[in-house]
Amino acid sequence: MNFKKCSRCGCFFVSNGDVCPNCQPKDNFEMNKLRNFLENSDTNCSLESISYDTGISTRNLNRYFSNDSFVEYKPKAEL
Repeated sequence: MNFKKCSRCGCFFVSNGDVCPNCQPKDNFEMNKLRNFLENSDTNCSLESISYDTGISTRNLNRYFSNDSFVEYKPKAEL
């Protein structure tokens, strides 16, 4: 296990994950929300549009899209 800084809240913690134990449930909830949104919507949405529709910050969306479970989806760039 490594001493890390939480990607979500900035607190320091000891774990193998990217988020602290306090933020893990929030991350799981948002990732499920995003997965449901992507399954039921137009896959040609911009990052800003997805953020607006789901209430998930663009910072967290970028983190989730770098995750292996979302690798097949890339939001289009905002013009």
